Amino acid sequence: MTGGIALVQGASRGLGLQFCKFLVTSRHGTRVIGTCREPDSAAELQALRESNPDALTVLQLDVTSQRDIQEAAHTVAQEFGHLDLLINSSAMLHPSGKGETSLREVSSEGLSLALATNTIGPLLMAKYFSTLLMKGRGMFGAQSPDQSRQHNAILVNISAKVGSITDNGLGGWYSYRMSKAALNMATKTLSVELGRGKGKVVCVSLHPGTVDTDLSRPYHKNVPTEKLFSPEDSVTYLIDNIDRLGMDHTGKFFSWNGSELPW
Repeated sequence: MTGGIALVQGASRGLGLQFCKFLVTSRHGTRVIGTCREPDSAAELQALRESNPDALTVLQLDVTSQRDIQEAAHTVAQEFGHLDLLINSSAMLHPSGKGETSLREVSSEGLSLALATNTIGPLLMAKYFSTLLMKGRGMFGAQSPDQSRQHNAILVNISAKVGSITDNGLGGWYSYRMSKAALNMATKTLSVELGRGKGKVVCVSLHPGTVDTDLSRPYHKNVPTEKLFSPEDSVTYLIDNIDRLGMDHTGKFFSWNGSELPW
């Protein structure tokens, strides 16, 4: 697949940065918009832009700021007119950098910040960019031969397996689990609304596996080597998933290997 316009929210590091690298270098003709809270401090993202000025645009966007999201959506509308793919990638485990192991560690601040970053921000991204997605040209995913089931764009929320209520057998990590479970509900609800009418948008939650990023680093010692992915490997798997998506997949939760996860 070539061409299309993709926006990656949370592009300064980790999975978001790798999505930008992959799309810029591996998808000829694709125009990528990478957003992050502090573009001037995002050295790798800026270096990627400087070496690919026609393929990558960098915009300032703090996902916890509704005004930032509105302004970015206005800029994208003016400069690009539509979107084919939106990936909500930024995430916060907990302000302390570690998930809560018991109720004693739960705080209003931790819950509020995790929900703002992991749930509310991505939902507001969907709100303000939905019009652009509905105008998309269907350049990502696999189109159905049935015209009534074809999609204009794809919205991906990067979730986590620990957000599955069914899968939760260990407990702990209240803020992160709750925020990702809520994000999954947002994905499902969005899939209903954005699956109506002519400008259909495929909405999915994707679990990237355990990835070697700052978010998961405190827990690497408990992860078998073969189950700890580099950002490059994880994004390769996730893009492979995205390439197969169509309206039959909307409103679902998938793991990096394509298997469907329970809510």
